[in-house]
Amino acid sequence: MAREDFNDLIWFLAVAEERSFTRAAAKLGITQSTLSHTIKRLETRMGIRLLTRTTRSVAPTDAGERLKQSLAPRVAEVEAEIAALMAYRDKPAGTIRLTLSDHGLESVVWPKLRPVLGAYPDIKLEFSIDNGLRNIVEDGFDAGIRLGESVEKDMIAVRIGPDWRLVAVASPNYLATHPRPVHPHDLIGHDCINMRQARAGGLYAWEFEKDGQELRVRVDGQLTFNASYAMVDAVVNGYGIAYLPEDLVDRHIAAGDLVVLLDEWSPRFPGYYIYYPSRRQSLPAFKIIVDALRHTDG
Repeated sequence: MAREDFNDLIWFLAVAEERSFTRAAAKLGITQSTLSHTIKRLETRMGIRLLTRTTRSVAPTDAGERLKQSLAPRVAEVEAEIAALMAYRDKPAGTIRLTLSDHGLESVVWPKLRPVLGAYPDIKLEFSIDNGLRNIVEDGFDAGIRLGESVEKDMIAVRIGPDWRLVAVASPNYLATHPRPVHPHDLIGHDCINMRQARAGGLYAWEFEKDGQELRVRVDGQLTFNASYAMVDAVVNGYGIAYLPEDLVDRHIAAGDLVVLLDEWSPRFPGYYIYYPSRRQSLPAFKIIVDALRHTDG
């Protein structure tokens, strides 16, 4: 049966339940003649009479009653599911899937969204943690959270955090046995703690900038991670030099557990943004998440 014929079945069901072309036509919002013509066409196509018509009444035939009993619960189930889905238009509910880095989650996203879960218990959040750039449409995510410079141009992007910078750090114990680098190229001779980029598979090339001069340095060392937080313990315990978000290590710097290197070469990066296709912004639950994450200068 062609897809457009399902409408004919719905109209037949209305007549069979109402046992009246007049009442069924009014319920469906169509003319009685259009409805009558549609039922005749359905019966001709199926090669079987579905309704017995008299001048006073309409009743299903045995075949029509069987078709009615088969259709009615299925149509009711579909209508109930559609009603449940339509509730999402007005009620903040449903699951929202986000892809983001561990640093983005811990430094910006989780602190801002923690209160949302208590205020909106019907909103469910799923976080997928990786440092790679994901195609959120192909991979089934509602939104992604990345640095501003990494956001795809065809997406809506909303700033959710301030600018920040990466800093090269090492422990005093490590520096006691290794010369302190004075230029980014000096890192090539050091044990450096690498970051593996999940999607691309390659190692992150450390980015530096000073007086308009930009450098990308590929380093080597004993350890490689694919998450920022795991690198902190390694660098504090003297396994080499790490290049980490400053807010991740500022307390270790203040305590003297770590020393900042190449400070004048450490550039600032555009802060985190949430990005998503335009169709997502119409959902109440998604709008609440974006508004909760939205960055303010205050």
